[in-house]
Amino acid sequence: MPAKAADKYRQGQGGPSGGKAGPPRLSRAASKKRDDDVSTEAGDVADAGAGGKALVKPPDQLELTEAELKEEITRVLKANNPHAPQNIVRYSFKERAYKQISHVNQMAIHFSYNGNLIPKDSDEGRRQNMKSTTGAEKAPAETSAETSEETQVKDEESTGDSQAAGEEAAEESRTAEAAETAEDEEDPPPKKQEKKLANQFNFTERASRTLNNPLREKACQSEPTPCKDFSSNVNQWEIYDAYVEHLQKMEKEKEKSKPQTVKKEEVKKKGRKFTSLELQSNEIAKVSKVAKIMERMVNQNALDDIIQDFKYFEDESDEYRDQKGTLLPLWKFQYDKTKRFAVTAISWNPKYKDLFAVGYGSYDLMKQRQGMLLLYTMKNPSFPEYIFSSESGVMCLDFHNDYPYLMAVGFYDGNVAIYNLKAASQPSYKSCAKSGKHTEPVWQVKWQKNDMDNNLNFFSVSSDGRIVSWTLVQNELVHTDVIKLSVEGTTAQGPEGLQLKTLGCGTSFDFHKKIDYLFLVGTEEGKIYKCSKCYSSQFLDVFEAHHMAVDSVSWNPYHSKVFISCSSDWTVKIWDHTIKTPMFVYDLNSGVGDVAWAPYSSTVFAAVTTDSKAHVFDLSINKYEALCTQLVVTKKKNKITHVQFNPVYPVVIIGDQQGHVVCLKLSPNLRKMPKAKKGQEVEKGPEVEIAKLEKLLNLVREPANKTEM
Repeated sequence: MPAKAADKYRQGQGGPSGGKAGPPRLSRAASKKRDDDVSTEAGDVADAGAGGKALVKPPDQLELTEAELKEEITRVLKANNPHAPQNIVRYSFKERAYKQISHVNQMAIHFSYNGNLIPKDSDEGRRQNMKSTTGAEKAPAETSAETSEETQVKDEESTGDSQAAGEEAAEESRTAEAAETAEDEEDPPPKKQEKKLANQFNFTERASRTLNNPLREKACQSEPTPCKDFSSNVNQWEIYDAYVEHLQKMEKEKEKSKPQTVKKEEVKKKGRKFTSLELQSNEIAKVSKVAKIMERMVNQNALDDIIQDFKYFEDESDEYRDQKGTLLPLWKFQYDKTKRFAVTAISWNPKYKDLFAVGYGSYDLMKQRQGMLLLYTMKNPSFPEYIFSSESGVMCLDFHNDYPYLMAVGFYDGNVAIYNLKAASQPSYKSCAKSGKHTEPVWQVKWQKNDMDNNLNFFSVSSDGRIVSWTLVQNELVHTDVIKLSVEGTTAQGPEGLQLKTLGCGTSFDFHKKIDYLFLVGTEEGKIYKCSKCYSSQFLDVFEAHHMAVDSVSWNPYHSKVFISCSSDWTVKIWDHTIKTPMFVYDLNSGVGDVAWAPYSSTVFAAVTTDSKAHVFDLSINKYEALCTQLVVTKKKNKITHVQFNPVYPVVIIGDQQGHVVCLKLSPNLRKMPKAKKGQEVEKGPEVEIAKLEKLLNLVREPANKTEM
């Protein structure tokens, strides 16, 4: 027996090392069957657990309540980079300073890789394709040659072994090889699928993605401005001389700004020669004056029917209306550039009775813009006579009684200014932060009599709680705080435990017609303060007037004790300043924007409400309701803001939030005069008006107050 055959025979009979027979080795098919049995048993156990509703939990899972499981947790992903710097500055050659960049790049790069792609059509791409194809063809040829050589060597060895081995060894070897080939042909056992655990939390994952707008970069580069270096030695004398020169220049500019009146005779003596520009400007002024006259004539011819109604029309149907009246619309004043502005102030000129000023701004705190100031005349309703523009919205205005060409104006940014209609379009005098301007919007301004030095002065009220007196001294506005509106019972915590008084917000005020030092102030808290110019730290009296802001307060033009107030709480109240309770209260079912006394009667007043209605009352005819309630504006979004009586003509002007001003004529029932008895003349004058109102007040006053009067 050859040696190789004997070795194989021993390995078949004995174990690997001891010579004893070991346990029979299982084939791969038998092991696969055993694994399938084990997996089916585990599956049966798991199915039994699922049928009993037994949840499989990991050992480190938290124990949560039912409410915590049902809670939804939302996570929002933002595109902003939290690590992006917010204080990047760049040098601005225009302003010669470092400026902070407003837009910061929020993109963060987490991975970047530089590729080396080559187009297939290029020369290098063709070379690489050729190399790859030739390498693929050579590889299978070499592998086939190697496999043929190995098979030949194995065949020779197997033939030599078969000739040397016996019949029994050949049979055993054949059976072993057949078993191994059977195992190789069988498929590997399938992997056991991992069972997914049940979701123990009420968790849902949601994601959204928004479209990113394409980024565009635009850059420009300009040449830096040329700079020069300058250096010199400075001593105290040079600094002193520079200050002296600067003061001299300031004095010369002030002298130039003063109005210089030059007599015509002096101009003729000097023989001054006019330049071409001055002659041209004079000619333009003459032409513009003639053009204004022609425009008025054309408008009067075109609107002749309205002018006839203004002068002569009297509504005869008032006799059948049971003392009720109407308002006849006449003109509508509008300007193209003020369509989106609200009418914030109206005032008639004291000298020219057909001329009135209109201030334009905005009552919306979030939509503030530039303001405008226009002057209209009833002789030309198609175009304004004067046009002024301002950086901030105009909130109030007032004409001077002695100088009708001077107009005081208050702005939304807290400034006040004086406009001269004879001068340029810019204000002649204006306040600033250095001169003590208000920090909140100025709601009303009023001219007062000149001071002891015969200087012009006016007063202003603002939401910052200050009543300020402005005096025109040497072409400058000098301010003086008259009084500060402090709210009683309210304090604010200051530094180091200090208790600070909170200031009230003034909205309107009016000065007494006869008593110079006495004036009333309305506030946003609904209170009315009776104040005096002589006392800057206390009030003469406080009226708990309204529940909301006091929009307007006004003294009666005839009776020295009566004033009227209106508020956004829908009410209009008439007061006697010696009594803390109102004499008359009228509920108009909507916020009241403005109220005004009629100049021809002590018992007639008009009010406008936010529902676009105008109400006219006459206490001598009806003490309980209005004689006229008429819709002035038809648009729903439009509201009426202000109303004013003409001092001479029986008309009123009403402004709205769309920049329109409407002129309406009062019917005869709204301006009734007392009838004369037979053989007697009609008594007229302020005494008659005072007696008429006093008679009505006596009917309302309590007996105790009557005895005091």
